[in-house]
Amino acid sequence: QVQLVESGGGLVQPGGSLTLSCAASGTIFRVDAMGWYRQAPGKQRELVATITRGSTTNYADFVKGRFAISRDNAKNTVYLQMNNLKPDDTAVYYCNAMIKFVAYWGQGTQVTVSS
Repeated sequence: QVQLVESGGGLVQPGGSLTLSCAASGTIFRVDAMGWYRQAPGKQRELVATITRGSTTNYADFVKGRFAISRDNAKNTVYLQMNNLKPDDTAVYYCNAMIKFVAYWGQGTQVTVSS
């Protein structure tokens, strides 16, 4: 069984920064692509950023230049550094990991950007 556990969410003022972490645990041979998605109230879940095992990254246009995704393969962990946060970034952020062609999801962590 595979579990993804996210941490690092919280309340931050506009222009502030947060770093999210997500660690995969359980019976894992190898974690392939990992990523972060988010869902705001009343909206569909949307892609934020993804990273391959070889660290090739992909970002949604609305976070380019502000967010950075990275990973530590030895720890099966993915990170999301979020800078210059805006109120529109308020959402539940979900971690995703592909393992043997199966998608696993974390429980989500709330990020609220407000003054």
